[in-house]
Amino acid sequence: MIDGGRMMLEYRRLIEKVEGNMRHYRVLLNGLSRRRPSDLDTVFREATREAFDEIDCLQCANCCVTTGPLLLERDIDRVARSLRKRPAELVEEMLHRDEDGDWVFRTLPCPFLDEDNRCMIYSKRPKACREYPHTDSRNVHQLFQKTLRNALICPIVARVLQLIEYTYGGAK
Repeated sequence: MIDGGRMMLEYRRLIEKVEGNMRHYRVLLNGLSRRRPSDLDTVFREATREAFDEIDCLQCANCCVTTGPLLLERDIDRVARSLRKRPAELVEEMLHRDEDGDWVFRTLPCPFLDEDNRCMIYSKRPKACREYPHTDSRNVHQLFQKTLRNALICPIVARVLQLIEYTYGGAK
């Protein structure tokens, strides 16, 4: 699941540590989802900021290597315009519908991931990419299942879970 060649060792270890304690984190998030503390979104936002300060996405890019975003119609239009293509051309050349009927890139890693782990269409990237890893979203409790999946991909999410655990302890 973890592409060791693309991630720094410390980030890989962070993910592995959370992966080894996934049952604990599932219990923690389930408890928080039931209780929904009034400061939950704020605490997750602060933990996300702290994790982004500690972890350099450009040293990782595991999300772009292992996970393709779903593209909304407006994403397709925006990306196509930035490439000076018609949306139909972009779809024909780079996209397909997944098992859920969503538009996704045909290949991984992302076709716009540059050799230095930068996004070649950063200012026009899809909404799913702009919002990733979703740990600073409003009503974050609604995304806890996605958070657990993303913790196996993204060291920032793994770190957020550690910080949340520190803040809320073994909330049940």
